[in-house]
Amino acid sequence: MAKESILIVEDEEKILRLLEIELGYEGYELGKATNGIDALEIYLSQKWDLILLDIMLPGMSGIELLRRIRGKDSSIPVILLTAKDSIEDKVSGLDLGANDYITKPFRMEELLARIRAVLRMKQIASSPIVESDVWLHAGDLKLNEKTREVMRKEHDIDLTPKEYDLLLYLLRNKRQVLDRDQILEAVWGYDYDGETKIVDVYIRYLRKKVDANFEQALIHTVRGVGYVLKDVT
Repeated sequence: MAKESILIVEDEEKILRLLEIELGYEGYELGKATNGIDALEIYLSQKWDLILLDIMLPGMSGIELLRRIRGKDSSIPVILLTAKDSIEDKVSGLDLGANDYITKPFRMEELLARIRAVLRMKQIASSPIVESDVWLHAGDLKLNEKTREVMRKEHDIDLTPKEYDLLLYLLRNKRQVLDRDQILEAVWGYDYDGETKIVDVYIRYLRKKVDANFEQALIHTVRGVGYVLKDVT
């Protein structure tokens, strides 16, 4: 069975070489670029299963490259590599369409685990959907797993990829109280050690779009535990 292909976009020679050695050893097919302009050309030249993308790049920034990639393909997994480590920077990167975010310096074992998790989630997302299960409902909220449409009272709700993943998980487990660790593992694909507040940030984003303009809230906080999505009563 052929291994997945990974495009590495990194301008630091030592890090690039380390990634080539380790990912090659794991059996991945690799491509590489050291600046944003070359990376865009290589990205367009063939189909890739995942992109490792440094934010600080010559020629074209990683953020601009990510915008262009997302303009052409909303589904290809992208993991950002960067020295920035604040929670705000991580949320910004995810909002731009990245699937994950790892800060330098990083442990190779952790990066490999994140790559496996993101690829596994991609595989799950691309699995065939039974037509009768396409729509998920909670009260007047509905989500179409096939088209990724989200509506409440027939009003379209525009979500970022990560907001959509979070709402999908809540809907699939509606009326169940979910703790932050459960949500992290399911939505982000692994455990953000010590960073469960990213869940709170995204719950806040989701509430502004799903609950703020409607009479009854669907997303509820269970103090000391986590969150639950309830049907409108």
